[in-house]
Amino acid sequence: MFYYYFDPTYVLVLIGLVITIVAQIFVSTSYSKYKKIKSKSRMEGFEVARKILDSNGLNDVDIVETRGELTDHYDPTRKVVRLSTDIFHGATVAAASVAAHECGHAVQDKEGYFFLRLRAAILPIVNISTKAGYIALMVGLIFGMIELFWVGIILELAILVFQLVTLPVEFDASRRAAEFLKQEALIEKEEQEGSKKMLRAAAMTYVASVVSTLLQILRLIIIARGSDRD
Repeated sequence: MFYYYFDPTYVLVLIGLVITIVAQIFVSTSYSKYKKIKSKSRMEGFEVARKILDSNGLNDVDIVETRGELTDHYDPTRKVVRLSTDIFHGATVAAASVAAHECGHAVQDKEGYFFLRLRAAILPIVNISTKAGYIALMVGLIFGMIELFWVGIILELAILVFQLVTLPVEFDASRRAAEFLKQEALIEKEEQEGSKKMLRAAAMTYVASVVSTLLQILRLIIIARGSDRD
């Protein structure tokens, strides 16, 4: 006869997964809605980005098209704003909003925004710590080495730190995007609220990631404390 053991800590993983999925659905539906709404300015994402960058003295920052959906990002090493096809060519509220957001990162880079620099500085450490932490967790779990398991948890905290540092970077870029769009009259007044909603939806995915990681680490701590008592 087989007996099934339910690990109650998996509830934390499930909660984190649900939160992440809901956030992704929220941003996907918001994006789908506003990419169908043509902006009254009829400016494509590329044009919006170029206008914002030039207005902020970033004439040397290039804008290139990249494949995929919502793969838009600013590359600080190459000083390039990369916009997905729908954003690059789209003359929609969504295209203007996303393009402005990525330009927000470019302006952060120019101004030496503290959290952007901090994120870039800790990224190599986070990458190494994450891999080492995963190995420590697996070895510690398999061979019952609780001290090594705790080391793994501590190393995995680097992911949480990175995500926490990312939050102000993303929220600030969205705030700048809203200001750019308004100041440069790149979208009409009645379109601005829709733009803000879409940017907020995108920002919530980062909050969801933080919560999910926090719950996962909490689960690992519960497992470790349980092993200590055993």
